[in-house]
Amino acid sequence: MIVNQQPNQLISEKSPYLQQHAYNPVNWYPWGDEAFEKAQQENKPVFLSIGYSTCHWCHVFAHESFEDEEIASYLNDHYVAIKVDREERPDIDSVYMKVCQMMTGHGGWPLSIFMTPDKVPFYAGTYFPRTSKYGMPGFMEVITQLYRRYKQDPNQIDEVTNSVTDALEKTVAIKSENRLTKDITDQAFQQLGKRFDFTYGGFGSAPKFPAPQNLLFLLRYYHFTGKTAALKMAESTLQTMADGGIYDHVGFGFARYSTDKKWLVPHFEKMLYDNALLLIAYTESYQITKNPLYKKISEQIITFVMREMHSSEGGFFSAIDADSEGVEGQYYVWDYDEIFHILGEEQGDFYASVYGITSEGNFEGKNIPNLLKADLETIAEDHDMTLTQLDQELDDARKKLLSAREKRVYPHVDDKILTSWNAMMITALAKAGKVFHKREYTKAAEDTMEFIENNLIQDERVMARYRDGDAKYNGYLDDYAFLLWAYVELYEATFSLPYLKKARTLTDDMIALFWDTGEGGFFFNGHDSEKLLSREKEIYDGALPSGNSVAAVMLATMGYLSGETSYLDKLEEMYYTFYDEVNQGTAASTHFIQSLLLTENATKEVVVIGDSSPFTAELQQSFSPDVTLLAGNDPRQLAEAAPFTSEYKQLDDETTIYVCENFACHQPTSNMAKAWELIQNDR
Repeated sequence: MIVNQQPNQLISEKSPYLQQHAYNPVNWYPWGDEAFEKAQQENKPVFLSIGYSTCHWCHVFAHESFEDEEIASYLNDHYVAIKVDREERPDIDSVYMKVCQMMTGHGGWPLSIFMTPDKVPFYAGTYFPRTSKYGMPGFMEVITQLYRRYKQDPNQIDEVTNSVTDALEKTVAIKSENRLTKDITDQAFQQLGKRFDFTYGGFGSAPKFPAPQNLLFLLRYYHFTGKTAALKMAESTLQTMADGGIYDHVGFGFARYSTDKKWLVPHFEKMLYDNALLLIAYTESYQITKNPLYKKISEQIITFVMREMHSSEGGFFSAIDADSEGVEGQYYVWDYDEIFHILGEEQGDFYASVYGITSEGNFEGKNIPNLLKADLETIAEDHDMTLTQLDQELDDARKKLLSAREKRVYPHVDDKILTSWNAMMITALAKAGKVFHKREYTKAAEDTMEFIENNLIQDERVMARYRDGDAKYNGYLDDYAFLLWAYVELYEATFSLPYLKKARTLTDDMIALFWDTGEGGFFFNGHDSEKLLSREKEIYDGALPSGNSVAAVMLATMGYLSGETSYLDKLEEMYYTFYDEVNQGTAASTHFIQSLLLTENATKEVVVIGDSSPFTAELQQSFSPDVTLLAGNDPRQLAEAAPFTSEYKQLDDETTIYVCENFACHQPTSNMAKAWELIQNDR
């Protein structure tokens, strides 16, 4: 590996991704005025490279090209090179990824953008090999030809940049005269059904992503419609993923995606957000079905994230790399003989037969443990075991393998702490604590929220990233929307009123900072943030739900919880703003469409005054997305967060339950059976 003895301009940056490139011979700059002023003064094009520290092909690109002296010399002489961590600056990534998709029809990371000193692209791509192969031009060829074009044909560069600017202006969502209606929820279900893999679960073919937002939508669609096909699609996906190699059967936790349609061979990278969203999906599936598998997987995910992604300071790290010792999956895969060396002949043979371990292997001659072909009930019966005994035997073997694995070289961990991703984990932990009656899960959620409040909220402004004592970058819509979700889930788990009050404040701040007063919907970056080439307003869900999607669901939830109808008015406006985009690809916005399930179906607002625990504990166990629940001993305190409750009273000093529908309430009752009947009515 060729590196400089002297670092480049990235040496002072906190991002692990930028630090990985701080000793490249390429004279990288971080995004900022210095780099663009240099490009202007020297009349050089800008090469913008966007990636993240656990990105496999980013590593390959770096080793092949950015550590190459010839390429570095050419870039340094002819370009100003800028590195951006997409996880720190998703606002920059969002703009230029859209450009790449418009120019090439595809996108991904590493993202390579060639642009003028005024930040307008004239060429875009992703990974380029060092020399031409895979039907792709070599990177040296690309940078030399583009520089020649930039210098010799400025008119063509102007034509391209003008067309890019015009195209970007046309992509920002504007209000339609039409409104999204309940029908769109049926369309989303039908589209998911057409893409569903009835053999292996999931949607589409390889590579196959978990897409938890689709599963969360299906669970809610089943709840509101009773269509069992929706539940079966979600369960099939969750069960096969839990059996597959995408799930780490030795150390737990899910990898980012499967490279095949069977969920067998993962891309071994582990992301905090995937595990948070899947924890929510498994927990909610347990609420509906009481299938112990979902509880088991949920608790194993928590074991993994607390062991391997939890900071001693209190937050959660962002990601764990797929590579170790320069080899993808090296940390996670097993030689056939190695299993027997660790477990012994008898236990090794048993473990290998259950988890599909063979001498041929299932991944480049090595083995990814999986249960895709295992029938545990039959195995238990064949070995004269109960399922509990089988589970204990396999877990004993697993612990031995984990102990041996921990002696290997551990993959790189991106240890920056992102507000939005941590908020997702808070949501998941709070939900799991509530459903499984595990106080330690709820406490972990509360401790993480305390960390965010102490370190990532400055002068009442949420910040996006924390690392090494440094909080940086004004928070994006995702940070506010996901944090709002976390506050609501914490309130529902604890009924601690400060969480609900903070949720209201955060909702108001989100609207003030991000709302488009002209066309409706939320911009990705705040009114107080750096002005970029365009101001994005995203509705499509990618690997995780978009900020607008989560904000829409939370506007509905907060409208019902607080009685503040202005939140519902904002959501109503979004149904016009995003009409065209959602109709173009309904299944691409399933999280947003959850809000339509909430507003277009009957929902209940339940208020409990007095000792709420006997009643609320039962309600917490049920999957009830159509019910918002307020509880407190003092209605005056409750009214600070939900003014519509100010006149509610206890009956005869007994716990009193108000069941309302669209803010019209039935007679209050202290009879819990009667209250349950009112809640279940019309379901």
